[in-house]
Amino acid sequence: MAIRRSPLRRSLLRRSAALAAATTAALVLTACGGDSTPPSRSAHSGHGTTASAAPSAGRTGHNAQDVTFAQQMIPHHRQAVAMVGLAPTRARSQQVKDLAARIEKAQDPEIATMTGWLKAWGASVPEADASGTADMPGMDHSGHSGPGHSAASMPAMPGMMSDAEMSGLEKMSGDVFDRAFLRMMIGHHEGALDMARTEQAKGAYGPATALAKSIVVSQSAEIAGMRKMLGER
Repeated sequence: MAIRRSPLRRSLLRRSAALAAATTAALVLTACGGDSTPPSRSAHSGHGTTASAAPSAGRTGHNAQDVTFAQQMIPHHRQAVAMVGLAPTRARSQQVKDLAARIEKAQDPEIATMTGWLKAWGASVPEADASGTADMPGMDHSGHSGPGHSAASMPAMPGMMSDAEMSGLEKMSGDVFDRAFLRMMIGHHEGALDMARTEQAKGAYGPATALAKSIVVSQSAEIAGMRKMLGER
């Protein structure tokens, strides 16, 4: 004889089966994830570790071009600082004096930064005398070379003033000084642009290529300004 279930009983049986299925699914999910970090947190944690490690690797790796860039730009900057140091007492134009102050403010910290890189890399740091022009490439650096990096082998730097040109600038004043200073600094900046663009193209150390980019932007603007100043005379 077939047993007939009432509609109410069939409804209760269906609800009980659904509840049992839901409970089983919840237990399965809990068992799968009970001893591990939630997927969303684990994924973000792993991504964060990778993101923090990648810049570090890029910042610490350097090549021979990075060393050359720093070894050349340090004496190049030092000579610029020596040149602008003459402006306060010799320049007539306030524009020239203001430009000189800006150049010194920008390049002094850059010298310190590049010096730190060379020391960290075990490379030689160019030395300077009071004029900022000593220990330049082409001179005898045998006593100052770091392991694997000899400053004596570096090529001559573009835009550097000769000792005679620096001595001549020291003897000038007024409008004569202003014109000579601007012309010499334009040439000096153009040399820095050459070196900075080479670093951008061939360097491997992130902070060094970033500094090179900054030099190209700032000194290109200063060259344009100096040319305008010369055109007003």
